[in-house]
Amino acid sequence: MVERLVPDELWDLFQRVVPEAPSRPQGGGRRRHGDREVLAAIVFVATSGCTWQQLPSASFGPSGATAHRRFSEWTKARVWAKLHRLVLDELGARGELDWSRCAIDSVNMRALKKGDLTGPNPVDRGKYGSKIHLITERTGLPLSVGISAANLHDSQALIPLVKGIPPIRSRRGPRRRRPGKLHADKGYDYSHLRRWLRERGITHRIARKGVESSQRLGRHRWTIERTMSWLAGCRRLHRRYERKAEHFLAFTAIACTFICLRRLAS
Repeated sequence: MVERLVPDELWDLFQRVVPEAPSRPQGGGRRRHGDREVLAAIVFVATSGCTWQQLPSASFGPSGATAHRRFSEWTKARVWAKLHRLVLDELGARGELDWSRCAIDSVNMRALKKGDLTGPNPVDRGKYGSKIHLITERTGLPLSVGISAANLHDSQALIPLVKGIPPIRSRRGPRRRRPGKLHADKGYDYSHLRRWLRERGITHRIARKGVESSQRLGRHRWTIERTMSWLAGCRRLHRRYERKAEHFLAFTAIACTFICLRRLAS
C-alpha cells in the first residue's frame, strides 16, 4: 500500500524538500513513524476523502492523529508548495512545459466548517465556500495555485497568481516564470489587468463583455477546464473540510503535484 501510494519517484523528490526530524535531547519516547509511511497516509486521506479519524492505521502504521500532526508540521514548513515546484522543475528541464499559451480560471468549493478565506457564494444560494484559482500551461499542467473566499471576484486573483508562478527550469536557457500569452474569460475583462499584463510582456487574450463570445476562447481554455476535473481526483477537494486556509491550500498543492507527477512518470 505504501509503495503504491508513494512510488519511488515521488519519494526521491519528497526527500529533497522534507525537513529533518526534530531530535530528542532527553531521549526516550516512542519510535517516530517513517516519513514515507506518513506521506502515504496523507496521500490516502487526500485521494479517498476520508477523515483523519477514518484512516486505517493498520495499513500504514501511523494513526490519524499522527498523520494529521505531521501534515500540519509539513504544511507550516511549506513542503507541499516546494514539492510542486520541484516536480515543475523536473518537467521544465525535460522540456515538458509549454509556456506559449497559458490559461487562468477558478472553481468553487463549499466550506462545510467555514473558517479562514471563506465567504458566501453568490452562485450557491449564499452558502459559505472557497475558490481555487489556477493558472495552467498549454497542456493543462498547473503552474500557480491559490485560494480565496467564494465571494472574491475572479479578477482580483489574476495579479497574485501570475506573480505566484515560480521561476521554473527550462531545457535550455534561464529559468522562466512568464507565459507568452494568457487566456481568460469575461470575468477578467478589466483594462488595468490588460495594461498590467502588457507591461510584463504577456499577451492577453481576454474575452470582452458584450463584444465577443467566450466560446471562441474555448478552443484553448478547455485544457484548464480539464485540469479542474483532474483536481476532483483528490476527493478531499470535493468539499472544504479544513477550517485553516493553509491546510486546504496544502491539499490543493498535493493534487497539483500528482497531476504534474503523472506527466513526469509518463
